[in-house]
Amino acid sequence: MMIDDEEENLADDWAAALGDSEDGDDLADEWAAMADGGGDDGFSESSRVLDQAEIDSLLGFQEGDETESERSGIEAIIDSGMVSYERLPMLEVVFDRLVRMMSTSLRNFTSDNVEVSLDNITSIRFGDYLNSIPLPAMLTVFKVEEWDNFGLIMVDSSLIYSIVDVLLGGRRGTAAMRIEGRPYTTIERNLVERLINVVLTDLGGAFDPLASVNFRFDRLETNPRFATIARPANAAIVARLRIDMEDRGGLLELLLPYATLEPVRELLLQMFMGEKFGRDSIWENHLATELWFTDVELDAVLDEVTVSLHDVLNWKVGSRLDLQVTPETTVDLRCGENSMFRGKVGRKGDNIAVRIDQKLDRPQVQ
Repeated sequence: MMIDDEEENLADDWAAALGDSEDGDDLADEWAAMADGGGDDGFSESSRVLDQAEIDSLLGFQEGDETESERSGIEAIIDSGMVSYERLPMLEVVFDRLVRMMSTSLRNFTSDNVEVSLDNITSIRFGDYLNSIPLPAMLTVFKVEEWDNFGLIMVDSSLIYSIVDVLLGGRRGTAAMRIEGRPYTTIERNLVERLINVVLTDLGGAFDPLASVNFRFDRLETNPRFATIARPANAAIVARLRIDMEDRGGLLELLLPYATLEPVRELLLQMFMGEKFGRDSIWENHLATELWFTDVELDAVLDEVTVSLHDVLNWKVGSRLDLQVTPETTVDLRCGENSMFRGKVGRKGDNIAVRIDQKLDRPQVQ
């Protein structure tokens, strides 16, 4: 039949292909064994459990790589470079404000047409970020005074030379010249420090609607090891800003560890401005109106006497407690434990009354 002829031709092709390889016989035997084993239930060979060596081979681990193959899957996930932390919606708003403010400030700073754009905001481990910094670059460590912690700003070499070229009168339409393989000069460091101070001022202004905070320049480093402000495993937020000055420009990266943002974490979790601390003036006015008609109890304290517990236990019906008061002695009017007024006891009609002579100051809350 035609089907049998096609099967014979296919078998001949497989035999010819296997005959060209050294392992052709072994592969043919494996195929035969699999075909025989699947005749009963079809799953005896395919459903077997793989051992550790086969799993390591599938994952790409070598036999000598004991540190990787011996680690469990949980440890591999924990030590992975990808960091996934909670989103901070208001932080995106802060960085958007920073971009707008920097566009204006850098135009005044450079007297040039400057465009600032936000590339992305990512979460990363601090140690992985230091290892990913393209050198040469300048790393600025700044301190957040109110939060008692630090942050980091990275300025890449393209932006450094562009800023130097612009501030020192470089002509427009020519790309900044890069001279690699030498340390940065004092003039270059001073000009970059001026740029960083402008950025830190704008960063403080961007955070003003949430919290009043001051970002202070601390030091300038060129070696990432000297710019360590957190443990390598600590998570941080990195915002990458692109600064373009016509055909010149570069990247500026702003890093804020999560530990630095912890004092304002609740504010940054808001979906919109004022979500957590918004005021309802209608309810405030209603509450203030009702408080004026609230009844409170006042206690008139004639005198206070200190008595030992032994004497108190010896009290009987008819025992007398002497108070050191006279008709002219003033008494305290108290609301709870707070003394509110002071006056003298008298009589009005058939009632005993107290005439207020003095209003006491409100107690200070510690």
